[in-house]
Amino acid sequence: MIGLLRWLLLPISLLYGCVVWLRNFLYDRGIWHSKSYPVRSIVIGNLAVGGSGKTPMTECLIRWFNSDYKIATLSRGYGRKTKGFRYVQIDDSAIATGDEPLQFKRKFPQLTVAVCEDRRTGIETLLSEHNLILLDDAYQHRRVAASCNILLFEYASLLGPIIPLPTGNFRDILPQAKRAHIIVITKIPKDLSVHQRAAIIKRLRKHSDAPIYFASIAYGAPKALSRPNDMTTNSSLVELRDKHVLLVTGIANPTPLIDYVRQQAQSVRNIALPDHHVFTPTDYEQIQVSYTQLASQGDTILITTEKDVQRLSIHSLASIPCYYIPITFVFDEEDHIRQDVINTLARYSVNEP
Repeated sequence: MIGLLRWLLLPISLLYGCVVWLRNFLYDRGIWHSKSYPVRSIVIGNLAVGGSGKTPMTECLIRWFNSDYKIATLSRGYGRKTKGFRYVQIDDSAIATGDEPLQFKRKFPQLTVAVCEDRRTGIETLLSEHNLILLDDAYQHRRVAASCNILLFEYASLLGPIIPLPTGNFRDILPQAKRAHIIVITKIPKDLSVHQRAAIIKRLRKHSDAPIYFASIAYGAPKALSRPNDMTTNSSLVELRDKHVLLVTGIANPTPLIDYVRQQAQSVRNIALPDHHVFTPTDYEQIQVSYTQLASQGDTILITTEKDVQRLSIHSLASIPCYYIPITFVFDEEDHIRQDVINTLARYSVNEP
């Protein structure tokens, strides 16, 4: 039924696509202007709505370059109730900063993490003290011209037609891949064949000459949350095969995680909520009821994602053993993509703080 309704909205998708095309045309022709800054910057973005792996890609960049640059991350802070520029602190709430910036700060406490809906204002505030700014989810923010654009595509999104919102899941048009310096195909299946890789590359080569890399997801051992929003505990649970799992997700595409946990655990019940969902008392009641039902079958735990940890109230789940599963990207050619980023940044002359 939902699929039918989305197809009925196809005329709106066509109109949306025309508006997006016109906006890009105005920037491409210089009628509307993108502003450059004397600081190295990397955009991490996608053309679709959510689920492509911008957060683990940003974390890869932090790990690769944290010892060589004075890094700041700058995000819009999606879902926050505050406005304007704000530095993110470890003890902030997702309501004040957004969940992904808060995750960055809690995983990398020494990192400067900031949110601002106007990326120009954010960069202008940060550039004097930093020499590399990571612009999370800013591919469509064309008012800023970054040093390096990294464009992500979730593998599954390239298997079908590229249709704009609301019928499809794309907020930008595929020809805009031409602006990417590097393209990463994420969440590839383990058994991806050479033929399938070639087909994806051929499709993108119609629009971009950028180097194309492939990355799969690696799941870490579940980490116990011994206190609210604790991202640093060393406690971990290695074995899931004798566990019943209540999997609570509020992310764009929980399917890969669901499949992974099902392969590991005795049984899984999933509560799938919308991306960036703000948990309500009703949600906590549903979680408690589902956990109690599942626990009647045997040893049961709750598992969630790193991003959801930022929004969950562990106090509200005090009677439930709660864990999160960290994820990272595994690149086929990590040294090559890292060097491509270095080479792209090196082309820009910048002021050093």
